[in-house]
Amino acid sequence: MDMVSGVFGPIVPAIAGAGMIKGLMGGLTALGMITNTTDTYKIIDMLASGVFTFLPFFIAASAAKKFKTNQYIAIAMASIIMYPTMVDAAKAGEISNFLFGGALPIPVFNYSGSVIPIIFSVFALSYIYKWVDRLVPEAARTVVTPTLTIFISGFFTLSVIGPIGIYLGKALAWILDAVFGISPVFAGFVMGVIRPASILVGMHHAMTPIALENFATKGWDMLMPMMFIANLAIVGAACGCYFKETTQKEKSIVFSAVLSGILGITEPALFGVLTKYKKGFLAATIASCAGSMIIGGFGVKLYGYITSSVFSIPAYIGPHFLWAALAWLVTLVLSFTLSYLFVVKNSL
Repeated sequence: MDMVSGVFGPIVPAIAGAGMIKGLMGGLTALGMITNTTDTYKIIDMLASGVFTFLPFFIAASAAKKFKTNQYIAIAMASIIMYPTMVDAAKAGEISNFLFGGALPIPVFNYSGSVIPIIFSVFALSYIYKWVDRLVPEAARTVVTPTLTIFISGFFTLSVIGPIGIYLGKALAWILDAVFGISPVFAGFVMGVIRPASILVGMHHAMTPIALENFATKGWDMLMPMMFIANLAIVGAACGCYFKETTQKEKSIVFSAVLSGILGITEPALFGVLTKYKKGFLAATIASCAGSMIIGGFGVKLYGYITSSVFSIPAYIGPHFLWAALAWLVTLVLSFTLSYLFVVKNSL
């Protein structure tokens, strides 16, 4: 968390700003004021989604400062995993590997919006760069050092680091699917524990395919209501941390992060607030467990895919609405109270 906090701290303004736009866009869409087929929507989407789509570039630049390595070579690592050849192949889904030298497989994945692969990539780069720089004669370092560093680090990222991050996400999805088969209440507990952490490391997208598969095969899903619970837990915990801040600038950052979280974008609250106050993150995790267990215990379901924001509330209207509302209330109150006690009271 220290690593993630140090990397994300400088880029929080970009995430918060884009997240606010993205949340507002989701709200306008949910209210039927705009549709995703209009040019207006497409323009707003460009304004809002660019930061999240190309997040590896922002992370690379910040991580380079954190790990004290060459910032531009770090950005080159992001450009490697985000190159259209890789992204387009992953989206097409026609091949699973590129073959280097006709024999060595390079797994094909879409790294857009990913977090862990690029952080680990730049971390490895910081050591590879120093190692190469020591071996290369001083007269040749200007050209040879970056050449060898990009080749070695880039190849290591594509073949080892990147796939490890993606496979961790896939393993998480498989485990969740198995746990739901055992007990929805136990699944709620597990989901409550891992969801905030999975957002922190960028593995939360692995859960979405499970929800979509449930909609397709069962006609309903219990995973997405738990995702909403985790978002509310993060928002409530960030609210508790608000009272810890001493300057107006810091308070305004927390306030914007909370508002963005209510609109469905929790990254600003998570990266900008809860990685800074780790006991606040603990409070969010505990509340996420409690709320998700209520969701599982009372069988709260969604019957169609919708983003996890305040605008998704009408989608819950039905036989399970009261239980869903109970879970929301418990989550918000518990996360705020625990965060306030853990973070603020302990510092008084």
